[in-house]
Amino acid sequence: MNINYYLLVFPMEALVASSLDPDSFGSYMALGSNKGSAERLMFFQIKHEFGSFFDWQYAHSIFDKLPEGEVKHSLYLSVYRTLEHIDLGVIGSLFLTTADGKTLRLQQGDYREEYGQQEYYLYQELCPINPLVVSVRNPRELVECMTSPETKVWVPKIVFTDLKAIDFDHPEHTGNIGARYDHNIGHLKDCIDELKANKQKSNKTLDRSHVERFSYQIIDNAIYVGDGKTLLTYPMPSPAELNRDHFLWAKSAGIV
Repeated sequence: MNINYYLLVFPMEALVASSLDPDSFGSYMALGSNKGSAERLMFFQIKHEFGSFFDWQYAHSIFDKLPEGEVKHSLYLSVYRTLEHIDLGVIGSLFLTTADGKTLRLQQGDYREEYGQQEYYLYQELCPINPLVVSVRNPRELVECMTSPETKVWVPKIVFTDLKAIDFDHPEHTGNIGARYDHNIGHLKDCIDELKANKQKSNKTLDRSHVERFSYQIIDNAIYVGDGKTLLTYPMPSPAELNRDHFLWAKSAGIV
């Protein structure tokens, strides 16, 4: 029997085997078998089995015994320190599932130089840590910093996204970013001002405990996965592209 492997990175970190295709898997994980749940999730499809850290034979021992026509919705192979043991070369498409089970596929794309031309950035780190961070580092530089043992508070690999930010100098250019920053907008401005004033400091933590406020609406350019040497980039379609090509998902995500 064909086995699909999925790396969950939000709201939890896990490697899951499933009989389901990505759309069906996203719907099942968001809603549950009885349609009683309602949970957003982000996951990558793993292209094939690799290495010896994960127990692939265990997955086969379960799936190979399934009666003809029966499916296995989910079999957890790991829920701890999962991302760090994933070979970046086997990571395929990224899927963003809304709380009502609509799933958007994002393909790997190129890292664009315009991603690195802002005065400051807002990042939502997603896996394996999840603070909201203000930084003067561009996405490539942030990965290099966060995955370097010299940083002391480093991680082997990281998944994060850049967020739409308030332009305090020209607020009319900000556009609609919802209420994500309303509760700590003063702290946000203080963090930005501190980074501008202190050239020795490159990152400031804005929020440590409210990753559940993260929404697809405020993703700016892309979602990134990196280990310091390799950076995978998953560009986010523009609102116009979502409205044209993925209307049902965009409506479910509150973007259109």
